[in-house]
Amino acid sequence: MTEQIQGQGAGRNGMLLGLAGALVVAGVAAFYGLSGQAVWLRWLAVVAGVVLGAGAFALSASGHEFARFWVDSRNELRKVVWPTREDTWRTTAFVFGFAVIAGVFFWVLDLFLAWATRLLTGQGG
Repeated sequence: MTEQIQGQGAGRNGMLLGLAGALVVAGVAAFYGLSGQAVWLRWLAVVAGVVLGAGAFALSASGHEFARFWVDSRNELRKVVWPTREDTWRTTAFVFGFAVIAGVFFWVLDLFLAWATRLLTGQGG
């Protein structure tokens, strides 16, 4: 019996997801179908299709899972310990400093390898 209910729930979920997609596509199709109408009316059709599609998605099981994911994400975000402004500046300065040092190192390495290549091959002036 539980499998039958899950099967029906999956069918309902699929129907709602299909309806959501169809409503969005219908809104976009209406934009092009109403080409002779005012621009605001054409965009209203797109917005209506997206809003109705979002409503159908919200009623689906996938929509409920997405809402639960959103709430859980916000709760986890509240637990994050953000660095202070001083820590952020210090880390940024370290990264830029390291990038400059690495750039100079590779520039010198390139000069050395170019010199060694010219020496070994006898090319260059």
